[in-house]
Amino acid sequence: MPNNKRKNRGNKNKEVTMTPSYEKDTPIQDYEDDDIEEMQEADLKKLIRTLRSSQKQILELHKSLMDKIENLSRENEILRRNQNETKQLVQQETGIVTEVKNSIDQMKNTIESLTNRMGEAEERISDLEDREQERIQSDQRKEEEIRNLKHIVGNLQDTIKKPNIRVLGVPEGMEREKGLEGLFSEILAENFPGLEKDREILVQEAHRTPNKHDQKRSSPRHVVIKLSTVKHKEKILKCAREKRQITFRGSPIRLTADFSSETLKARREWRDIAQVLRENNCQPRILYPAKLSFVNEGEIKTFHCKQKLKEFVATRPALQKMLKDVLHTETQKHGHQYERR
Repeated sequence: MPNNKRKNRGNKNKEVTMTPSYEKDTPIQDYEDDDIEEMQEADLKKLIRTLRSSQKQILELHKSLMDKIENLSRENEILRRNQNETKQLVQQETGIVTEVKNSIDQMKNTIESLTNRMGEAEERISDLEDREQERIQSDQRKEEEIRNLKHIVGNLQDTIKKPNIRVLGVPEGMEREKGLEGLFSEILAENFPGLEKDREILVQEAHRTPNKHDQKRSSPRHVVIKLSTVKHKEKILKCAREKRQITFRGSPIRLTADFSSETLKARREWRDIAQVLRENNCQPRILYPAKLSFVNEGEIKTFHCKQKLKEFVATRPALQKMLKDVLHTETQKHGHQYERR
């Protein structure tokens, strides 16, 4: 028996020495040599199986750990690559952001420059508009001054011409025998015998109008007779209106007041309207200096401008119908004159 025990112990020693090198790292209970000697064979076999099982678990654990390390290495590599790619993307995006920021700054500078230029342009335009407005106002003042001066000059001329009578239709050359004063006396004797004997009617001056506009005109130049007083002139013209038909040696002539060119122009503006009123027995007259007077519904109406006449005509249907065509023509005429301006 002791020999068998020694053999068993020797076998046990041999089996123990076959334990792999991992036993230092495995948490297996340490046994003393005496304890091992005292172990029975069954216990040794059980211990060997336990050690082998532990060895197998350790190998599996080692393999699992190696797999995990390898997976972690791959994941780490992937993370590193992703990190590099992310870094590159961040750098690219940073570059793009920088470019966009630079572009925005350039656009801001451009907009600011354009805004400044627009402000300067607006100031210049405003200055030009102010100057243009000042020029327009200055021109309007000048035009108003010119109109006022023309009106003053016209009034002065009318004042000077107030005692004058203008004779239209006397052939030129007939004054060679008696002179223009003698021809006027002959006209008074032929048409107004009572006036011809009035010794108070004195002719201060007589002349023909200068032909400034048309040297080839066929009608004779007008004869201007300057009397001593305005009262005599009005008396003669009143008689001429009453007689209506004035003649000189049997030929028809006309006697009118002598006015300045501005007053004559203003009086001619009423000519067509007065003609229509005359055809309808409204007894029109053109009063000094250029006012239209006529009879309507038994009342004498006087107008100094066509606008007032149009406003009045709008309230009188019969008169509106009478003057419709001539007022429409006048409106078109003034419209064409405005367009030419």
